[in-house]
Amino acid sequence: MSDPLQRSHAGRAGDELAVTWLGHSTVLLELDGSRLLTDPVLGARAGPLVRIAPPISEADYEAVDAVLLSHLHGDHADGRSLRWVGRETRVIAPAGARRWLALRGLRNVQELSLGEWTRVGEVAISLTPAVHGGVLHRAARVAPSGFIATGSQTCYFAGDTDLFAGMRTLSGVVDLALLPIGGWGPRLGAGHLDPASAATAAALIAPRVAVPIHWGTLVRAFSAQRGADRGAPARLFAELARRQAPQVQVHVLAPGERLALAPGARPGRIGDARA
Repeated sequence: MSDPLQRSHAGRAGDELAVTWLGHSTVLLELDGSRLLTDPVLGARAGPLVRIAPPISEADYEAVDAVLLSHLHGDHADGRSLRWVGRETRVIAPAGARRWLALRGLRNVQELSLGEWTRVGEVAISLTPAVHGGVLHRAARVAPSGFIATGSQTCYFAGDTDLFAGMRTLSGVVDLALLPIGGWGPRLGAGHLDPASAATAAALIAPRVAVPIHWGTLVRAFSAQRGADRGAPARLFAELARRQAPQVQVHVLAPGERLALAPGARPGRIGDARA
């Protein structure tokens, strides 16, 4: 079998990677005819958290070919949102997640371990490591992960992670990096990127384009953060990334905003991304 991390073909006229940030870690990726949805949290609430960004339209997540689920924390794995996407919709998740998802009515779960890959249409999907602390009991046997989606272009979805040395192996390979930069509380715990460390990640990975995610969407109910400047983390990330990684184009999207990337120079292959 050929290496899934080798691009299937060079960029062709009309090839396009499009990303629509729906808030927090929920992103609609459109690549080579496939629609991929990351960590769907689609409603007004997720457990004790409430959405302060504009609501999501059903049209934003209809006809999804697969869900990429990075881990089982409640602000990433929301059973109700997953059922809205569809009980039969394919969910690609780290090894160990199937039972938890099946108990919440998801019938089409595919588990992957590091080193394994699968295809969604013309797009190859593989896991990357993530360094993420504070694992809840329900996720104790599920290692948090990120994803690489490789077709005519390549997208890295980091999930929840801190910096790790293996990010360097992605350098020069990624067209679009979706990097978490914040959270939903007044402080970020261990295992998260903040604006400064996310800018360092952008410098390590050196994608053509970086889009910040995991910010300005969820807060605890009745939190004083409701009145905070929710765009501040994204502005700080953009400023720091311009200093540390001037070759990277940073695009800060508003929830629901779509960005399309025309093909660029063809990168090489992705190496071993283990920490």
